[in-house]
Amino acid sequence: MGKYNRLLVGLDGSETSFHALRESFKVSKNWVTVVTVAPSYEGDLRIMGVSGVREKLREPCDTALARAQELAEAEEALIRPVCVAGLPHEGIVHEAEAGSRDLIVLGVKGNGFIERTLLGSVTRRVIGYTNRDVLVIPRDAAIGWERILVASDCSLGSEPAVTRALELAQDYGSEVTVVTVMDLPIRAQGEALGITAEVLNRCQDHVAAVQRRGEALNLKVRGVVLKGNAYQAITDYAREQQMNLIVMGSHGRTGLARLLMGSVTERVIGHAPCPVLVVTRQ
Repeated sequence: MGKYNRLLVGLDGSETSFHALRESFKVSKNWVTVVTVAPSYEGDLRIMGVSGVREKLREPCDTALARAQELAEAEEALIRPVCVAGLPHEGIVHEAEAGSRDLIVLGVKGNGFIERTLLGSVTRRVIGYTNRDVLVIPRDAAIGWERILVASDCSLGSEPAVTRALELAQDYGSEVTVVTVMDLPIRAQGEALGITAEVLNRCQDHVAAVQRRGEALNLKVRGVVLKGNAYQAITDYAREQQMNLIVMGSHGRTGLARLLMGSVTERVIGHAPCPVLVVTRQ
């Protein structure tokens, strides 16, 4: 799999979503699908007047898509504007599948601690229901490929994210840092040093294996084992090292696990200083 070429951007009319759209043009300017979702009307259309109700419900979509067109023209990009009725995550996922999009781009809403910690329901559900990769862009963050951090928990569930990070590095000439975090309970850290040593050895072996994979591809890859709260260690390291992109898995394969995601992934998205690419392939 090479660079992303077929993008879908979810637009809700917020400045955050328009920022995500502008940044998406750095990835591709070729017929980016821009989706807005209008609520479904479940009342009696015969009483309210069919055309009037539908037009009113579509009005925010049409306004957002008109601005999206202006932004695209300013960037010399081509977009395919789409307004669908229904639930936002269903509309985004359906259009991504119907249009064979290979990347969904969303903005992060909310600046408060609670808002950052509790990921928006639309973003969470899109990640939970789609089998496309999802790029989530924080407000004011810019897309870049020079320095990629891939977060791994040393499990098979992290393999798709590691593979995708190496693929991107090949395409963009990026430097890759594979980070794993020893996030043991306080009791385990204080009372079971043997367990801690075993986990440390396993983490070190894992990052070393990823480094060897990168070297075989002539990539510059380094491995880092951190200690502490996983999401905080990852985001702090990304900020200190000025990473351009964090790549990680959804940490859920099917059903409820996919919908709920992993708490680490969710919190990294909310607190990251840079865009986060969630690899949903398993």
